[in-house]
Amino acid sequence: MRPQKAQKIDLNGEYPCPCRRRGRLIPIALTDAFGCNRCQQIFVVNESSDTIEQISTHYSYKPAWRWTGKQWYRTYSNWKAHYLLIAVVMILVPLVIWLPLALHSPGSNIIIWALVAVLLAMLPALMVWLAYRR
Repeated sequence: MRPQKAQKIDLNGEYPCPCRRRGRLIPIALTDAFGCNRCQQIFVVNESSDTIEQISTHYSYKPAWRWTGKQWYRTYSNWKAHYLLIAVVMILVPLVIWLPLALHSPGSNIIIWALVAVLLAMLPALMVWLAYRR
């Protein structure tokens, strides 16, 4: 089911906490921010007033949510749309470098060079997949 269209966030209204801890987002006076009365997180409203970002976080990115009038939906950055392309590039670049070296190396260790190239190509792709699989 496709999420509904995002609605503007009223800076004077109260909303449920997007962290799913049964808290309430209460406006912080004189700011464009909300604070949760349960999890003590602070959320700031973006310029277009349709999404909020969690600002006190331990993630390497700022989680963001948009309000549909009934519930919060998580918004994701654009790089996830190109995740397959990033993974393919991370595999092909080391292969393009290592396979010519393996083919032009003297001796009968071409299979060993090819295996090293494949393993070195898969290692960064595996690390990205493990880091961003949430």
